[in-house]
Amino acid sequence: MPTAASILAALKKKGTEQNRKIYARHGMVSDRLYGVSMADLKVIAKTIKGQQAVACDLYESGIMDAMYLAGMVADGAQLNAEVLNRWAKQAKGLQMISEYTMPWLAVDHPRVREIALNWIDSNEPHVAAAGWSTYAGMLSVKPDNELDLGEIESLMARILTEIHTAPNRVKYTMNYFVIAVGGYVRPLLKQAKSVAKQLGLVKVDMGETECKVPLATAYIEKMESAGKIGKKRKTLRC
Repeated sequence: MPTAASILAALKKKGTEQNRKIYARHGMVSDRLYGVSMADLKVIAKTIKGQQAVACDLYESGIMDAMYLAGMVADGAQLNAEVLNRWAKQAKGLQMISEYTMPWLAVDHPRVREIALNWIDSNEPHVAAAGWSTYAGMLSVKPDNELDLGEIESLMARILTEIHTAPNRVKYTMNYFVIAVGGYVRPLLKQAKSVAKQLGLVKVDMGETECKVPLATAYIEKMESAGKIGKKRKTLRC
């Protein structure tokens, strides 16, 4: 049976310098990267499906590729809030982990709303970004009748007040939150469109990449034209 040590060794062998450079250009801390492709991570994930302990050990390694793999395998519902909080802090310098892996795990937790709100209020930008991404992820999978619409409106009002002075990746995830409201919470579509219009184009430093910050108004309109407003996702994981 695979162990965390054997998987880490396999990941190291599969890493490439080209992938390390790509991840680094996207803001990942280079000394915590092996540079494994997403295709290879998906193959390995299938071999350890359901192995919670192995997934936890992989995350604790601090290697981005292993942490991302852990997020593909671990069951967030089985992790206590203290572990999730610690893991969120450990994702500093690894936006793929803070903005994707942590929301994947937290959305499955029964206390996801509380966890997301606590992270949003964090003074650590990468944790706050994880919070906005997690709450947005919750909007995409939970039925509207399980959501606090008043709270969501308050969060959008907060975004209007804070986004232009917020740290770089927090800006990005705030913008994504507004898109998620418009795209997944049908009762708040009108309000999300209004907030998106007021936001306009959000300026975020995307590093040495050609990536662009999506214009919230255009993104919501695109979802609306495709008839996707209010259609929930089965899972947050890619």
